[in-house]
Amino acid sequence: MLELKNINKRLGDFNLKNISFSVRQGEYFALLGPSGAGKSIVLELLAGLIEPDKGEIFLNGENITTKNIHQRNLGIVFQDLSVFPHLSVAQNIVYPLNSQKITKQEKKAKVQKIAEEFNILHLLDRKPATLSGGELQRVAIARTLIKNPSCLLLDEPLGSLDTALKNDFKSMLRRLKGAERIIVHVTHDYEEAVSLADKIAVIHNGSIIQSGTPDEVFQNPGSEFVAGFTGIKNFFRTELIEEAGGDSIATINGQFRIYLTSAKAGEKGFVMIRSEDIIISEKKLESSLTNQFEGNVEEIYPTPAGIEVVVNAGVMLTARITNTSYSNLAIRKGQKLWVSFKATAVRFILS
Repeated sequence: MLELKNINKRLGDFNLKNISFSVRQGEYFALLGPSGAGKSIVLELLAGLIEPDKGEIFLNGENITTKNIHQRNLGIVFQDLSVFPHLSVAQNIVYPLNSQKITKQEKKAKVQKIAEEFNILHLLDRKPATLSGGELQRVAIARTLIKNPSCLLLDEPLGSLDTALKNDFKSMLRRLKGAERIIVHVTHDYEEAVSLADKIAVIHNGSIIQSGTPDEVFQNPGSEFVAGFTGIKNFFRTELIEEAGGDSIATINGQFRIYLTSAKAGEKGFVMIRSEDIIISEKKLESSLTNQFEGNVEEIYPTPAGIEVVVNAGVMLTARITNTSYSNLAIRKGQKLWVSFKATAVRFILS
């Protein structure tokens, strides 16, 4: 288990305050927050690159607060990857083993095994300058994991990748989950956190302001900042089923059904619908919209971007409408209304 207890660190004008969290073996933990929130400082403290002014860090029961990076059974992959440009891929991967008293044959076997696991066996003789961003990511993680650390630290690992590579890399990271290894993933992207993490902590201005499972954090934001930062109001855990005809349907709580596109039956994860993509009307719309539900108005919230209306249609759906639409519909609590949205407006995130 990884435990941080009341960690404090001042760096110039920035102050990291009372950071505490724990991550069990086999858990994937995401530290989520905007730029400048303190995420990377937490990672540097965990790695031993800097020491806290106050507080303690424990890994598997051992106090590692003042140990240097080489004495901690963890590995870190930096955002800039930090591979050695003058070395081949094989030389980069084997580098952490050079200080160990093992034979060349043992080193070669370890490199071959991990290169095969990360599908980079064909790249071993190449130099980093000839690799794509996704290939470099795989090399960096393979190099970090070759010593089999009990804790893996990832600093914005998907930040430099395009959408296609991100999806491929997420699949690889999911395969790392569940092993007897702790993963701490620092990110500003809530979709990364949702799709990968078992637990999430949201950090803002040097303090953790909310933590829990993705469901707990995103369905019940504990502050205006968390709600505003994620921008998620319609966020539901789901399992996809196949309807007669081949369409995929997201089921929520085993009953509520939402049509969506580009998802496979049998998958589990989360669906999200942006509040601005939901239409509110007094009557069912005569249109091709596949998702139309009748419900009662539960809450009405003025926001800088318009009016948010929460409708209980079997699940709580939040729509954001203009002030003009709000006035025209004369919306009030308890009123019956229809909410509608396109199947293409539903985003599915695999977990």
